[in-house]
Amino acid sequence: MEYKDYYDILGVKRDATESEIKSAYRKLARKYHPDVNKTREAESKFKDINEAYEVLGDKQKRQRYDSLGSNWQGGQSYTPPPGFENFGFGNGSYQNFSFNGQDLGGFSDFFSSLFGDMMGGNAQNMNFGGFDFAGQTSSRKRRPEPPAENLDITKTLNITAKDLFEKKPITVKFNNVEKCTQCPPNGGFCSACGGTGIKSEQKSIKVKLPPDITEGKKVRIKGEGQSDSYGRKGDLYLVVHFKDSEYEIDGSDLTKEVEITPPEAVLGTKKEIETLHGKIGIKIPPKTSSGQSLRLKDLGLPKSGGGFGNLNAKIKIIIPKNLSEKQIELYKKLAEM
Repeated sequence: MEYKDYYDILGVKRDATESEIKSAYRKLARKYHPDVNKTREAESKFKDINEAYEVLGDKQKRQRYDSLGSNWQGGQSYTPPPGFENFGFGNGSYQNFSFNGQDLGGFSDFFSSLFGDMMGGNAQNMNFGGFDFAGQTSSRKRRPEPPAENLDITKTLNITAKDLFEKKPITVKFNNVEKCTQCPPNGGFCSACGGTGIKSEQKSIKVKLPPDITEGKKVRIKGEGQSDSYGRKGDLYLVVHFKDSEYEIDGSDLTKEVEITPPEAVLGTKKEIETLHGKIGIKIPPKTSSGQSLRLKDLGLPKSGGGFGNLNAKIKIIIPKNLSEKQIELYKKLAEM
């Protein structure tokens, strides 16, 4: 029969206190919970962790386990000491147990050899430390399900036209503040949070946005929200906000202001402007008013179905601030006319 060193499984010393054992168990349970850890070894480790805590977390069971004395040093080859080998489950069958709805199989043979008699001869109708055998109603009250918490986080994601044009993943950095899940249950000092009860963590993730994203759209990043002491994680929701000093974004179309002087507005002019596609020259016709737009085809953002939207060059007439006296006199004469 394989010996199980429960102290080694939880990573604690043999003289560990109840709070140290509980803290070690909670940390490992969060790490290997099947809802969080999808590796092959997680389920097996999670069963061992719960079995170890079921024994070491209970004073009576821990005393019985410790009574093995020097036998525990025998390693993997284990023979129960006198008085232990005949313990059983009465009807000879040992059913599976479940944890938070997860079917995790039965405890080990080593466990049953030590604690079978404590099951009262009927494993099918017992709840052992919160684990349900064969899904039957227990004479002891079932541990309550952990309360539902809102573990989701909502952040604003400011993006520019260039972000959308380049189609590259956007790096999002944010500060995540949440309740510390590693504080000692006895109220002692917690090195993880410095005794404040909350943890602040700088996070950085990459997000790829669809080309047809719109203002106010929510982007969900699964599993990047807050976490609780049960190993559950919420989601991160990014609310898209267009924040661009150069362009107004409307779907795949863009609007960009082009500044001209009053003489250029009256007489017409040529301008070289910067676009996401590179520099281009545009011709502004005579008698153009402020607020008018020139549509520049296919110089906007990528469309979801292929191609590009348009760029609207919005004319803005400005008055130069460094006018000479002669120029001012000419404006006066023009006004008199």
